[in-house]
Amino acid sequence: MNHKKVLITGAASGIGRATAIRFANEGYDVCLNDIQSNKLQIVLSELEPGDHLLFPGSFADEKVIAAGEKLISEKWNRLDALINCAGLFNKSDPLTMDLLQWRQVLDIMLNGCFLITKLALQFMNSGARIVHISSIQGERAEKHSSSYGIAKAGINQYCRSMALELADRNILVNAIAPGFINTGMSVIDGENELETKWFKDKYIDSQQLPLRRPGTAEEIAGVAFFLSGKDASYITGQIITVDGGLTITF
Repeated sequence: MNHKKVLITGAASGIGRATAIRFANEGYDVCLNDIQSNKLQIVLSELEPGDHLLFPGSFADEKVIAAGEKLISEKWNRLDALINCAGLFNKSDPLTMDLLQWRQVLDIMLNGCFLITKLALQFMNSGARIVHISSIQGERAEKHSSSYGIAKAGINQYCRSMALELADRNILVNAIAPGFINTGMSVIDGENELETKWFKDKYIDSQQLPLRRPGTAEEIAGVAFFLSGKDASYITGQIITVDGGLTITF
């Protein structure tokens, strides 16, 4: 059977792992990329059988990108979708952080987004899909997360720009902007912020978060799968907010 092929970054955990499992369950062959190479084998063991590939390393490293190009060229020579889930969050004070700290987040997320998209496009034909995981912080601000928010805002604009650039090739480019999603990135200084009294008081009890719960990685994976399928054939250049209604409230 000629399965569709998808490349997923950040596949070792969280949204990336859930997305890999969802696509494999739907019959895709999956190429798993993550800097946490030791965890990729575990995720591979969780997938439905298929012609899956392991692509370890940082997608912001040009040497890793070159290795990925060679791997996909030799094994598949085709991609039907790229789902870019990799991300980095370093909470830091923009008044005291140094240039290296500032650059690290932008280099990994924004430059990585650029490099992995260029890799994927070498193997894509008409009808292919690109989905980048952004954040509601791409349009909103939080203290001590300026570099993260700027990187996500850059990804949003990159999606819009690439949707325009690729429209004539019928390659659709969109982003998903999650709100509070219960993954490993919710754990800060050893504590899951989504399980704290602060979160319950501010977002659940006050109903500032209308659905009154965090989202799951599987719910984001479902939207990524939708955007990669036939029912999303007239959607491009969009930032799809998936936040339980958080950003509609005061």
